[in-house]
Amino acid sequence: MRTTALLGIYRPGNSWLHRLPVGPKLAGLAALSIAIVAVRGALSAVVFAVIVAALVGWARLGWLTLWRQTRPVLLIALVVGAFQWWLSGPDRAVESLIDLVSLTLAALVVTATTQVNDMLDAIVRWSGPLPWVDSERVGLLLALAIRAVPASIELARETQDAAAARGLGNNPRALISPFVIRVVARAQLTGDALAARGIGD
Repeated sequence: MRTTALLGIYRPGNSWLHRLPVGPKLAGLAALSIAIVAVRGALSAVVFAVIVAALVGWARLGWLTLWRQTRPVLLIALVVGAFQWWLSGPDRAVESLIDLVSLTLAALVVTATTQVNDMLDAIVRWSGPLPWVDSERVGLLLALAIRAVPASIELARETQDAAAARGLGNNPRALISPFVIRVVARAQLTGDALAARGIGD
């Protein structure tokens, strides 16, 4: 099961990005993302792209990893760029395309240098002082959500393989109904397991 394509890919290392705590790392990502969106112009987009490229170099992400992670976004960026070209001209199109790729790579740098457990622990810690928030439940919810995404993808693949084995190929009825039933069944099992441990009462 290839969860890395969905959740980013953590690369162990000793760079300053790896050693940076989760809080400053997420704050930096937020600030950089706001700047990329707020500052207009193709030249500024190129400047931010150079900054992000430097971060990618420090994170030591391989070209194969970059390609796998950015390929879906590149398709979207090309569509958005073409639309912007038609609507506002080539400068805005180039800016939109570069900005989308820069935002994706910046987020990838954070996930590549931060373990998921560290990020969850930080979110639980930050939500602790809030009187109306159950921080442990927040952490559990996020952990279940993160686990549910690759698990659902795996169920979809298993359903597709089962349909192909029966000679039904890509028949929607042979794919959608069994997939929905299996997802609901897994959710029910997860709920029963949590209830058996006294969680969710």
